[in-house]
Amino acid sequence: MARILVVDDEVGIRELLSEILYDEGHTVELAENAAQARAARLRMRPDLVLLDIWMPDTDGVSLLKEWGSQGLLDMPVIMMSGHATIDTAVEATRIGAMDFLEKPITLQRLLKTVAAGLARGRVPHPAPVAAPVAASTAVALEDELDPPTLSAAPANEVPVTANGQLGSISLDQPLREARDEFERIYFEYHLVRESHSMTRVSERTGLERTHLYRKLKQLGIESARKRGA
Repeated sequence: MARILVVDDEVGIRELLSEILYDEGHTVELAENAAQARAARLRMRPDLVLLDIWMPDTDGVSLLKEWGSQGLLDMPVIMMSGHATIDTAVEATRIGAMDFLEKPITLQRLLKTVAAGLARGRVPHPAPVAAPVAASTAVALEDELDPPTLSAAPANEVPVTANGQLGSISLDQPLREARDEFERIYFEYHLVRESHSMTRVSERTGLERTHLYRKLKQLGIESARKRGA
């Protein structure tokens, strides 16, 4: 999925947006001011930025102008504010912002705008012009790139039972519930495997400890090993 940078000086807004976007499968980096946003922009090269307009050191519009003047505005930027005027939103759009979200931000509006931004940000690269090759070489390349065995895999190779079960997970339930069941099994497996060491589980799953604790709490999983009386 995408790498998204959230820039907002309000910790509650940062945590809320982070949790929503993380649950959608994205990698989220947080910044509370322009200085942190500059460092994160260079470090992670985000696919999309959610940028608050009103911040204590440098406001979002000024940061947007700075990135534009430095040639760093190569990703979609969505501005956010609860107090911005129409003129401010128009100015941000003129500078290079893709869209504007007014706080409080609804879940549906957030996801729709982020999806549109990510779709807009994916610019297809032109295919390189290949040199002429012999007919026999071309046939060999076609077989290598598009092997016949990939076109029709036998149905009995899919580990799904006739009643729609994938292991202990029912595939007839809504996607979010099925995903929660899978994640519960996944994290419980790694907790046992790593003897409930949150550091090792964090490294193994690729999640920051803050996100890991939040995910375990959401799934109702005990993060610490239970001790006997």
